[in-house]
Amino acid sequence: MSVFVNKNTKVICQGITGTQASFHIQRSLDCGTQVVGGVTPGKGGSLHLNLPVFDTVKEAVAETQATASIMYVPAKAVKSALREAVEAELDLVVSIADGVPLKDMLEIKSMLKGSKTKFIGPNTPGIITPGEARLGIFPENIHNPGDIGIVSRSSTLTYEAVLETKRAGKGQSTVIGLGDDILIGMDFIDAIKAFNSDSATKAIVMIGQLGGAFEEVAASWYKKLKHKKPVIVFIAGNAIPFGHKMGYAGDIITKGYISVQDKKDALSDAGMIVVNHINDIHLELAKLQ
Repeated sequence: MSVFVNKNTKVICQGITGTQASFHIQRSLDCGTQVVGGVTPGKGGSLHLNLPVFDTVKEAVAETQATASIMYVPAKAVKSALREAVEAELDLVVSIADGVPLKDMLEIKSMLKGSKTKFIGPNTPGIITPGEARLGIFPENIHNPGDIGIVSRSSTLTYEAVLETKRAGKGQSTVIGLGDDILIGMDFIDAIKAFNSDSATKAIVMIGQLGGAFEEVAASWYKKLKHKKPVIVFIAGNAIPFGHKMGYAGDIITKGYISVQDKKDALSDAGMIVVNHINDIHLELAKLQ
């Protein structure tokens, strides 16, 4: 099984006629994603990648019954594009854009309150259910279907976590990249809650990083759960001296004074399995057998 997206998810692409969108949507189609159309204002009524193009999200949803969107739009256009998706009542929207203004994200967070739309991003590689659906820029060739859920704040280390599940002889149910901006849509709690409810996900790999308090908040929530699946955690930045600011958005806000060890202590106290090196993840997965 999977969380949030699967082979039955009908997907539209906002900004479909752009160069990056064209490249990645074709890859998503090739690996089985049910992309049913796209949106580019002013190009409605045309075809692109043999898919119908619409002027608005509402038109696209009405014609295709899509429930999810992947946005390949510039950072400055994310807010307006997401507003369209929320008003069209899509279930899920993914944005890979880097550099979305903090002011826009504050408005986006407000916009999402009370809506049915879940938002992954921004600045994320997206979400992938291997062999079924790919919304974003994940290298689909490294993924295999399986029973390990992965959620990560670090784009590059997400791929390392995928390779660790393969080293353990396992595959992934769904892989979610949260993005590493100061404000994000979906967080660790949203992802772990979904994996915890998925009967086919047997364990969860979580990748955190220096900066912000997303990991501590997730630890506090997880600790209170009565029935929970094992979570194996790696926190990036362990070699960074205390007080050193990395430049991550979350680290700038916390001024470098929440250390990796602080995060690891909170997660361990909550009952999660904390590893010191990312290449120890497969060893812990093997122990769960």
